[in-house]
Amino acid sequence: MKKFLLLVVCLAAMTTSVQAQGIKFGVKGGLNITKMSFSKDVVKSDNKTGFFVGPTFKISLPAGFGVDIAALYDERSADVTGGYKEEESKVIVNTDGETIKQKSIQVPVNLRYSIGLSSLAGLYFALGPQFGFPVADKVFDTDFGEYRLKDANLSINFGAGVYMLGHLEIGVTYNLAAGKSGEFKNWNDVDTHNHAWQISAAYYF
Repeated sequence: MKKFLLLVVCLAAMTTSVQAQGIKFGVKGGLNITKMSFSKDVVKSDNKTGFFVGPTFKISLPAGFGVDIAALYDERSADVTGGYKEEESKVIVNTDGETIKQKSIQVPVNLRYSIGLSSLAGLYFALGPQFGFPVADKVFDTDFGEYRLKDANLSINFGAGVYMLGHLEIGVTYNLAAGKSGEFKNWNDVDTHNHAWQISAAYYF
């Protein structure tokens, strides 16, 4: 949480200190729909909904291009259940499932391209890296062994949306994990990759 507050202060300071045209400060929030994938077919998970919220700012560049950066408090979770080994075709763990909840600060840095449809609305497309840092428990004891999140993770955003009235944006993003997000240390060393669909709304002042 201290990291999150520090990022909020830094973003606010950068925005208030720069008066150049084309820089806007705002607030962004939305929903995550998380899907965990596994390096071995021995564990399965179901989609689970979470949320994110935090400050954001965007910089307009020539020819319709731009950059947006945010510092988002992010909660994601997944229901994990036993799966199958392909070579044996049998259940390895018989369990009703467990929920793993991840709390982190996510910092997306996206390159944008905007297409104006009118003086009041338009479309945008976004692509860029997102850096994540856990802010709560990183180790979970489960029926599958100890699950440990990485100290930091990298993902890639593929997004699109609409902007309206000069202030409001509605968008959809697919957040693709680049590298493992965590691992089950004591149970077959299964790596996880935590991907997510995100539905967001942002308001720029």
